[in-house]
Parts: sequence; structure tokens; C-alpha cells
Amino acid sequence: MVRTVPGRTDRVVVVGAGLAGLSAALRLRGAGREVTVVERASGPGGRAGRIEERGYALDTGPSVFTAPELVADTLAAVGEKLEDRLEMVPLATTYRAQFADGSHLDVHADVDAFAAEVEALCGPGEAAALRRYLADLAALYRLQLSTFIDRNLDTPLDLLGPELVQLVRRGGFGRLSRHVERFFTDDRLRRLFSFQALYAGVSPYRAIAAYAVIAQLDIGAGVWHPVGGIAAVPRAMAAAAADAGVALRYDAGVRELELDGSRVTGVLLDDGERLPADAVVVTVDRPEALVPGFRRVRRPVYSPSCVAVHVGVHSELPGQAHHTISFGAAWREVFDELTRDGRPMTDPSLLVSMPSHTDRSLAPEGGQVLSIVAPTPNLDPRSGGNPDLDWTTLGPRHRDEVLAVMEQRGWTGLTGAIEVEHVDTPLTWAAQGMAAGTPFALAHTFGQTGPFRTPTLPRRGPENVVLAGSSVQPGVGVPMVVISGRLAAERITG
Repeated sequence: MVRTVPGRTDRVVVVGAGLAGLSAALRLRGAGREVTVVERASGPGGRAGRIEERGYALDTGPSVFTAPELVADTLAAVGEKLEDRLEMVPLATTYRAQFADGSHLDVHADVDAFAAEVEALCGPGEAAALRRYLADLAALYRLQLSTFIDRNLDTPLDLLGPELVQLVRRGGFGRLSRHVERFFTDDRLRRLFSFQALYAGVSPYRAIAAYAVIAQLDIGAGVWHPVGGIAAVPRAMAAAAADAGVALRYDAGVRELELDGSRVTGVLLDDGERLPADAVVVTVDRPEALVPGFRRVRRPVYSPSCVAVHVGVHSELPGQAHHTISFGAAWREVFDELTRDGRPMTDPSLLVSMPSHTDRSLAPEGGQVLSIVAPTPNLDPRSGGNPDLDWTTLGPRHRDEVLAVMEQRGWTGLTGAIEVEHVDTPLTWAAQGMAAGTPFALAHTFGQTGPFRTPTLPRRGPENVVLAGSSVQPGVGVPMVVISGRLAAERITG
């Protein structure tokens, strides 16, 4: 039996209007609860931020959107349809992979088209391996979804069953790098199917093979673009919540949770207003700073951070794709720099997104918007980070280096055409309250995965405070935090 909040749960306050908080609020409202969402920012979105300037709309948070069915399911909790709130465009080319040898590979949503690309670049043997690997990924994902991801876990014993045995037999607890190497001999394909470990906050040489399923979400199941940008997703969820009767309070920071015995009875806002509560959902990155009595059981290990360069450019940048993974020549050594040595990558691999390639509403005529994400160490030395890096001076220099790398790798004329710009560094994330200066939260090491990750209803702290977001089960990424909101709501509704 999964533990639930005891006693009355009629009035629920949700702290945070990011994707996790909105997901929880919609579920709770659909179950008949009186729900108030409080958010310190002036609008919804959380990490899915937005800057609009001179006709350019820059998404400053997640740039890759997968599994829209999870948002559809969340909206259905209040009788809404996704298509009534958002237009979703499937990307025929999910990624373009650029390699240091000058070759590139377009990853197609259609398996036959993808296999044809692989055959042309790497040969028929690798194309056959691709089909086997994609089938393996889909099976691995189905196995893990119901057992490890899409449910609340209170103890490791919750995992015991035939699915765990199957995962062990499939090598799910071996190393991801070795798992991929068993299928492919071409180094380019090995990189393409293992770089996603960084999304989980670990090197492919340390990640368990079970995290191969991250590639199933984007390469296997496809990538989508919400028209209006990814920030349109929380806006749509917030609008649906408001129409369903959820009270949304923006510019409302939380000072403290008022405790009476083992229960929180109210949420005190920064301006002194008190909101009575029978249960509270907390979605902040560091719940230990807000929830009385809560603390993590073991020393946390955080994911690497990043420098994110968001630009609006007056240039067509012809021939580029919606999403590009630009691989450097170096590979294993840059992961050591990132997660062990506390140094920025000397030969960086970059994730470049140009959503205006698909959605012209995001940029003026003749212009494009780009987000360039360069992984960097976080600020926590115990997680391989480096608190001594002076990002105040290093940030502008790193921005210049990233743009120079972009120019060298074919984005000619980019630097001279910038009209709007916003740069985030580990200092930005730290100022927003994100632990260790990383937007990617706790790393998915074995000891911080599944039942070993903080549950949505922790055993320490008040009995009626539930957690959601990327620092708790099931983990990091848009699909995972949307799921976490549902799991948190289920702790309250039963």
C-alpha cells in the first residue's frame, strides 16, 4: 500500500506554478479539492521561463519537448482537451547530429527514414543495429514506465517483482556506455545514443543502462513543438486550472509553513497573509529550506550545470535544423572535466535549439531565436563541481567562446547578427534558489534513482506536506516533473 496523507485534505495550497505544481493542481482540482497555487514570480512557468523583446520570444528553460500525452492526461483531469489549449507540431527531424569530422546525421521520427540515413552514413550493418536498438529501447521503456517511473515508491521493496528480474536480465544495472557499445560499432552512433545521460546528470560512463530509456522519449517516441514555444505549455495549464476554479496567486512568495503538531495548518506569505491549508504541495528545488523537519537522508549529489546563451538574431541562418546536437571531437575526457575536475568542457558538445525554424511566431521576419546550452560544472565540490569558478567574469568569456565554437561549426554570421541576448550561468540558477547552481537538480546516480530518490511523501517532516518537482521521484525533465505532480496529487487524493 502506498502511503497517503492522513486526515482532511479539502483545502490544498500548492507552492510553485511550474509544470510540477500546475500538474498537481489540475489533478487535485479534478478530484474536487479547493486548490490555491502560490508563485513568487509574476506568472506561471517556473523553469520554463520566457523573455519577449523586439519581436523575439526566447524560451529560457527546457528546449526539447517530449511526451505531450502526459500534459493531455493532466488537462483531462479537469475535463479539458490538449488540442483546445495548445497546438502541438511533431518534428519530422527530431535532431540533427553534427560530428567533429564534418559529417552529420538527421534523426528522423520515421524509423525507415532514420535507418536510411544511418545506412548512408555508417553502412547497412549499423542500420540493422539501429532497428534492433530502437526495438530494445521501446521494450525497455515499457518495462520501466509502470515499475520505476509512473508510480509512487516508498521503499526498495516496492520494486520486487518479475519486472525487476527482467531489467536485471537485460543488463539494466550495467553501464550505459557498454550497453550502447554492444549494439553499435560506429562511434558517432554510440555518442548519439548515450549523450542523453547528461540530461540525468551523470556521465554515460557512470550512468546505469536503464537510463537508455531517455533516448526512447526523444529519438524513439519523437519530439514535438508547442506553438508559441515551450513557455506556452505552463500558460495553457494555468489557464485551464483557473477556468476549473483553481486560485492562482502570482507575486506571492512563501515565508513559512505554519506547524501545529505533526501537521501544517497554514501557509504564511511574504506580505503576512495566511492561507489555511489541510495539505500542502511543495515544488521548490530545495524543500529542506521551507518544510519544517524535512531533511535529505544522505549527502546529495547534484547534476552538472550549464551556461545557456539565448539570442534573437537578424539572420535567416539557412540550412539549420530545429534541434542540433553539435559534438566536439573530445568525449570521455570532457565528462571527466565536467563531473570530476570541476572545469568547463575544453571541446564542448552543445545542444542548439532554433524553434523559430518551425514556429515563425517566435521571431520577426528575417530573424531567428536560438538557445545554446553548454554543460558546465555546478557549484558543489562534493558533486564534482567548483564553487571557485568566478562566473561573474567567466560568464561573458564563456559566452564568447560558445559563440565562436558555433561559428566554427557552421553557424556563420551568427555573432554579428545578435539583436537580443540573455545569458544564464550557474550563478543565475543559484540566485533562483536552485541547489548547487544547477537547473538539473539531483543527479540520477544509482543511490538517487527510483526508491532511493526522495519520495513525494517523505517520512521526515509534517504528515500533510507532499513534494513534487525534479528533486524528487521520478526525476529530472519535463515528462518526469509532470508525472511528479500527478504522483504528489495521488498522495493526497488516495
